[in-house]
Amino acid sequence: MLVKSIGTALLVGAASLLPWSAFAASCCGGGSSASLLLSKMKESMVGIDLAYESYNGFWDNDGIWREDPPGSDLNQTRISLGAAKRINDNWQTAISVPFVWNDNQYAQNSFNTSGVGDSTVSLWYEAFDDITCTWVLDTLEDYKPAMYFGATLNIPTGISPYDDVKNNFDITGRGFYRLDVQALFDKTVYPWNASVSFNYGKHFSRSVNREYGQFVEPYDKQLGDRLSTSVSAGYTIFLNGGDTLVVTAAYAYLKEKKGTINGITDQTSGLRKQGFSLTTAWASSDVSKVVKLTYSYTPTRDGWGENFPTTNTLALGVSHAFD
Repeated sequence: MLVKSIGTALLVGAASLLPWSAFAASCCGGGSSASLLLSKMKESMVGIDLAYESYNGFWDNDGIWREDPPGSDLNQTRISLGAAKRINDNWQTAISVPFVWNDNQYAQNSFNTSGVGDSTVSLWYEAFDDITCTWVLDTLEDYKPAMYFGATLNIPTGISPYDDVKNNFDITGRGFYRLDVQALFDKTVYPWNASVSFNYGKHFSRSVNREYGQFVEPYDKQLGDRLSTSVSAGYTIFLNGGDTLVVTAAYAYLKEKKGTINGITDQTSGLRKQGFSLTTAWASSDVSKVVKLTYSYTPTRDGWGENFPTTNTLALGVSHAFD
């Protein structure tokens, strides 16, 4: 079915390719880091992220970009609630739960659904004891970045193709557990900052006996391993009263290997995507409040992705940290 085959990519839209989450905050409280992370001097944090994503064509399995049928208008809105808590001086944990609204017109068909998306629970270790932000690079210690190492469990709390749905435009999650291991390196030498992140994910196999509401002969399915990386660079503008405004540009790359069905490679699976983003972030002088506005863009050109939609996303994030 065309709606199912094209809609498959909507399972893993920009939510899976946004390491520049609106919750992000560096060890100094407003830099370019890439997750729901507490700054070094804070004990807990709550945040909300509102994202509007519009779909504009897709790449096929050969990396050729294709336009959507005339009259198509594919959109998704997400609100994510998150919280982070420091365990001790170097360990912290976080949780995020999204709610998703799908509003799609495709090939003269209309699809409107909503529901909880896939949730995440994370554990992070900070491999540094003191804030690494600096104004000068006089000693070897001044060059040391903030280094974070973490693990994130993605929990299939959303509606997946293996639930009682008719097509992929009705879903809000992938239906699989996935464990990611992560590394993030962030450095600020005022007024500049930069970060590099790496993420490797392993999906857990599951048994399937239903597809799009229809019961089928049971089989075991496993999605492929996933690798994502991102790099960013930003500039800090100092405002009156000690507040800061940080402008950050980022590039991200995502690739997921082909999955298997009963141990046999699923040639219709796997994906790849590249994208860019620009973020403007305001932080209060005590870095307890951060407001971020992010625009992410995907080039509509051959070779920039495979088996994936091209999307543009506007995200607004607000967080509040507590001492």
